[in-house]
Formats: sequence, structure tokens, C-alpha cells
Amino acid sequence: MLPSIAYLRNVLAQVIAQRYRQGADTAGLQTELKRLPDSYDALAAFAEKLERLPRRADYPYVEPETLEEIQKQCPADFTRRRIGRKLSEAEARERARCAFYGAVAGCVLGKPVEVDPTLAELRTAAEATGEWPLRDYLSTELVRKLGRQHPSAETCCRETIRFVTPDDDLNYLVVGLRMLEQYGLDFTRRQLADYWLTNLPVGWTWGPERKFLLDAGTRWQELDDAEIDRLRARWNASDEACGAAIRVDAYGYACPGLPALAAALGWRDASLTHRFTGVYASMYVAAAVAAAPVVSEPLEIYEYAIACVPAKSYFAEVMRNAMALVRSARDWLDGYEKIHAAYGEYGHCQLYQECAQLINTARFARSTEEAICMQVSQGCDTDCFGKIAGSVAGGFFGPDTPLPERWLRVFGDDFRVAVPEYAERSLLRTAERFARLPKWTLSLQEG
Repeated sequence: MLPSIAYLRNVLAQVIAQRYRQGADTAGLQTELKRLPDSYDALAAFAEKLERLPRRADYPYVEPETLEEIQKQCPADFTRRRIGRKLSEAEARERARCAFYGAVAGCVLGKPVEVDPTLAELRTAAEATGEWPLRDYLSTELVRKLGRQHPSAETCCRETIRFVTPDDDLNYLVVGLRMLEQYGLDFTRRQLADYWLTNLPVGWTWGPERKFLLDAGTRWQELDDAEIDRLRARWNASDEACGAAIRVDAYGYACPGLPALAAALGWRDASLTHRFTGVYASMYVAAAVAAAPVVSEPLEIYEYAIACVPAKSYFAEVMRNAMALVRSARDWLDGYEKIHAAYGEYGHCQLYQECAQLINTARFARSTEEAICMQVSQGCDTDCFGKIAGSVAGGFFGPDTPLPERWLRVFGDDFRVAVPEYAERSLLRTAERFARLPKWTLSLQEG
């Protein structure tokens, strides 16, 4: 059964707005859409037209899509250079393990309030319950004081946690693990698509990911790179949302000291469903996770991450500006206010404010525990970016400043994800599998 004409018209109206934000010349298209007959053929032809729109002459950014064109905007030789200190195999394993634990704790910490809160809203609720600044999982009373909650709050508050509750972020973390375990660094987009089709329930996906599964399920025999690119571009109004950026932590774990390689793996994954900023943010996150274990200063993490995305893109411009704002901040609260004043229009899943807040967290957090609490306190997409902040901080601080054991003890070594092929239920044994990921890259070229 086809979607309704009304639904498709609404999607196309959103696509037009998205294409305008991406610099396309969309003049007159909303009016043209309204005048189209109630015909599937007419709407399909119009959708094809939206894929071929030229850029506006006044659009100031250069935003390539292929990995080759993206890398041309990166520093010379950066795609081949190892950065930072060289880790032993034992050190790399421990930092990957700490990064994974930080990701899990950060995700669960943010899950009950994954409702696009601001820092002011969270602080008001936390002060009312004596939990400000955050130093533990959120209480049910804090969530009640906030006035709205995510459905997962029932199993993710301090009093109710008994296991790691399934979450889309953790599903994707495991998908990245399984890609690397099965295929190493050379996994293809087709292999990733096949794994999704057999292991990602549609109800556990949103936006471009759900659209891809529905489309690919009817075209699985035709899923070469060209068809994947067509599916990605067609009827996709959320191709710059955060869905791809939350999928790439495992590639960073596998590439300590090789942020550009992690970013390239992030591109391969993200380009299954996303375009432009949706892809650049994924490369940025993967690169940050890869840089964190080998640098000595926290802001170096994001200097390298920014170097892995197209220098002339809007995303890179925002991140460079965020870096300057954070450097000038007195403390993390001042850093948040500066970022929120500049980019507060970009809320839940819209990447710009959230990726800037990661820089703020990196500068001011003094431990993995403080990092995940600081990141979640800044609101927006609390579980996704709590997880990413945990990955980065866990890799940076490592076993010298580990996440306090109480953050993990509450799970009872019970790790649950909605990925049927992944049968391992032990958090400890899952951590050990993530700890083995750096083995593929420790011997790669060192500069």
C-alpha cells in the first residue's frame, strides 16, 4: 500500500525547505508543489526534480559529497598521518574499553530526558531535587520536575536501572562492532545495508534510517553504490540530522591516532543515509573518538576532528567558531551560554549546537564522569551526545581516571540491545570485544 498523497506532499514540502538550507535554488517550488495534481506520478516526477536543483549563486559554502572531494579540503597528507603518542596494544585496549563504558553510561544518563531540554530547564529541575550539578543517574523526581520525559525513563532512572536498556545509539554501536569484527576496515556499504536489513528492526530506527530500510527492503537485489546514492537523495527531508553521527563511535575505537581513517570509515557508514552536514558531523565524531586516546590537550581532539571535514563547509565554519567561543569562556556554563546564544536555533538532532557543546565539554571536564554529566546538562539530544561525550572522554582519560565503578555496577552485567544477531548479554564481555578493535590499525603507517 502506498503512502497517502497528503503525506507525500508534506514530505516534499519538507524536502524543499531542506534543499534551500543546503544552498539549492528553490524559488517557486512550494507554489509549484501546491499546484500539482493529486497524482503519484506527478509527485514522483517532482521528487526527481528536487534531486537535481542547482546551487544558489549567493551560497557561500563548498560542500562536497564524495570522500575524495571531502579529503581535498583537508590538510595535505592528513589522510595518511598518524597523530599523537603511539599506544601499546595493552594501552589501546584499555582506552577502547574505557571509551565504551563511557558511551554506555553517558547514553543511559541522558535517556530519561531525551526530550530536547535546555540547560536552564534541567538545572531548575536538578536544583529542586538537590542534584545540581549532576553527579549520578537522574532520579525519578528530577525527571518529574522537568515536566516531560522519554518513555525509557521507566528503566533508566537511578532508582529503576537494573540493566542497560536497549537504545538506538547502542544498537548502532554494536552494528559498528560487528562490521569491524566480520569485515575489518574494508567493509562496504552493501555489507552494512545487508546487516541493517537483517538486524535493525524498523521500529528502532527514525528518519533517514527508517526510510532507507523501507526502500532497501524492496530493492535489496539492486543495492549497488549507485542505487544507495539514489535512495539517500530521494524523499529525504532529514539527511542532515544526527542519525548518522550517533553510529560511528566504534570506528573511532578501532583507529586510535588515525582520526582521518576513522573519519573515512564514518563517511562510508553515514553516506548510506545522509548528506552534507549529516555526513560531516559523523566524520567529525569518528575522528574525535580516534584522536582522544593519543593527545595530551583536550581541545586538540576537536582541532583534529575539524580538520577531517570540508574546510569550506558551513559545519566546519560553525565548529571553528565554537572552538573560539569555548576558548574564550570562563567556565563550562559560560561556554554553554556563548554557544546557545549563537546556535540555540539548532535543537534536538540538528547537530550544530550539539557538536559545539562537545567542544565545551572537552575543554572543561576533568574526568569521564564529569564529561557525561556536563554534556547531558547542556540538553538537546541528551542520550546521543552523552554517549558521544562518554566515548571521547573515556578514550582521553583512560584507565588513569576511570569511570567510577558505581556507574557500571547498577547494570548487573546485563547489556541489552535490539540487534538479534548480537547474542552477547554480558556488559563485561561486550567491553572486551570493543577493546580488541584497535588491533587492525596499531601497525599502520606512522607518518
